[in-house]
Amino acid sequence: MENSRPRIILSTAISIDGKIATKTNDSKLSSKEDIKRLHKLRSKVDAILVGKNTVSRDDPILTVRYAKGKNPIRIILDSQGTISKKSKILQSCDKIPTIIAVSKKIPQKNLEKLQKFPIEIIITGKDYVNLKLLLKKLSKKKIKTILVEGGGTVNWEFVKHKLFDEMIVTLSPFLVGGEDAISYVGGSGFSKISNSPNLRLKSVKRLKNHLVLHYEKL
Repeated sequence: MENSRPRIILSTAISIDGKIATKTNDSKLSSKEDIKRLHKLRSKVDAILVGKNTVSRDDPILTVRYAKGKNPIRIILDSQGTISKKSKILQSCDKIPTIIAVSKKIPQKNLEKLQKFPIEIIITGKDYVNLKLLLKKLSKKKIKTILVEGGGTVNWEFVKHKLFDEMIVTLSPFLVGGEDAISYVGGSGFSKISNSPNLRLKSVKRLKNHLVLHYEKL
């Protein structure tokens, strides 16, 4: 399995209490220095992957802007194909290679909507996008490294299935709180600590008041 999928790097900025956004979806946790670091990392990977919730919440463009280098391929997990036609992702897909991964349950009208754009649509999984199958297909497209930038639901799927190799977490000097705030890893969670993937701390970098923690999965 390890050889049949790209190398996966999970990346995010979190508050000290493990949140990636507030209950009102404010996710401005990174410093200018950390944003530059992230964009430099983006320029070195083959693709960036996020979920539909991140697209609807943040409307990101997922390009390299604060560093030199190429724009990676953008991959959006969107089982039902609900991404807005007005999103920055679809509005810029004629300039930046974009893949939308959907399930077989995608409504026909949503599929037809996506087919009007110059994107690649990958259908995999019955009700939801099957990550393992998707990664195999991406590997066949010579995509060797993928930077996963969330959100919490997507992060959980990669963690749950242990489908990642590295994890880069920027610890930001904020406390968010709130049961409705978005956690770094969402989903149903593990019932036991022993179920968690084993991680080794590879490096720690200080960026003023932020700490960049780099882990690798054992």
